[in-house]
Amino acid sequence: VARSVADVMSAPPNPRVLVDNRPGAAGRLSIAALKAGPADGSTLLLAQGAIATVYPALFNPLGYDPVQDLQPVSLAAEMLLGLAVGPAVPPEVVTLGAFVDWLRQHPGAANIGSPGTGTLPHLLAATLLHETGVAWQHVAYPGGPPAVTALLGGQIAALVLPEGLLQPHHASRRLRVLATSGASRSSTLPEVPTFAEQGYADLVMKEWFAFFAPGGTPKALLAALSAGLAQALAQPAVANAFKPAGMTPASSTPQALAARIDDEQRAWQPLLRARGIRAD
Repeated sequence: VARSVADVMSAPPNPRVLVDNRPGAAGRLSIAALKAGPADGSTLLLAQGAIATVYPALFNPLGYDPVQDLQPVSLAAEMLLGLAVGPAVPPEVVTLGAFVDWLRQHPGAANIGSPGTGTLPHLLAATLLHETGVAWQHVAYPGGPPAVTALLGGQIAALVLPEGLLQPHHASRRLRVLATSGASRSSTLPEVPTFAEQGYADLVMKEWFAFFAPGGTPKALLAALSAGLAQALAQPAVANAFKPAGMTPASSTPQALAARIDDEQRAWQPLLRARGIRAD
């Protein structure tokens, strides 16, 4: 996402936009880099929405103030999630119900991966297994590709990821996607039923990424940055780059993004605390 947007925004006569990957600590290293940057529009953070919506209820200490240190600028991309199983699960398990039954019968094999602690894939898996009452082990990986490698190698039973990352392996039958997280079936995997279709109405979720500026960035500058990002995200080249990963470009005003964050905080944080879901 960052590189696709940066390529468009770097077109002459604009100055070059650089992408500096800062993985680690479930994305909190990149937040530390944002905090250290000047509040002049020269440094932005692209991150999953969870850093502002669910991390405050997951991590203690958090290491940053989501209100003071993160200024919402614009949405960047949205995507649905999928639950896939690999060779560690018998080939006759082809539905979500059959998978849950298999987990109950094989508690020692109930390990499910995600691209990181506190990510929406992690929370979807936690919500699913909480509703089923199945004991399980979360296995966090530093991103999607190593998690897919582990699933293909049979090191974990299942994995939750954005559906676009799972689709090629589902098409080749190396993995089986058992459910997707939309309100209706996705265009990427139209043959796969949703969680809601299979009895889990609460598992209608959409992963999203957004751009943030350092705390203290002037409102006028936030508006200008948001407008520039919206123009870049509307370019066909960006949509084409996002499509193979099952992502859709999305932009917003800073105010609309702030409202979305507030709504999701109100929905997620009491639920996480009530269910005792924590990063540790």
